[in-house]
Amino acid sequence: MIVKKLRDRNGWTQEQLAECCDLNVRTIQRVESGKKASLETLHSLASVFEVNISKLTEEITVIDKEVENWKVLPWWFRANMFGIYRKRTVVWCELTMMFAGLVYWIFFQDTSMAVILLLGAYITGWIVRYGDKKDVW
Repeated sequence: MIVKKLRDRNGWTQEQLAECCDLNVRTIQRVESGKKASLETLHSLASVFEVNISKLTEEITVIDKEVENWKVLPWWFRANMFGIYRKRTVVWCELTMMFAGLVYWIFFQDTSMAVILLLGAYITGWIVRYGDKKDVW
């Protein structure tokens, strides 16, 4: 969750953030794990981090290609992410290839193109799961 990323960026512990926001540590833990937060909690967090509430409620899945974790990933993964900065983009590509593969298979009866597209969707899905496993997003 974005709250954890913002907290880590500031070098704060959960206890320190809770104290700054005048919230319970358990509330911070709940919010960081992705659970829903009250509007009051979001207002407190937004004021401490100096961001809009909308920034806290959206799940940001951006690849930071400057950190060392990115540079140690295999070349084939980094090559597949060329020009791509969000997980959402990769998932969209996966779903588009899957849909197009089914359309070619069912409506155009073109099994070779359908197989290529469905295989591409499978590989893209595998890449997304690899990125999830390595905490790339």
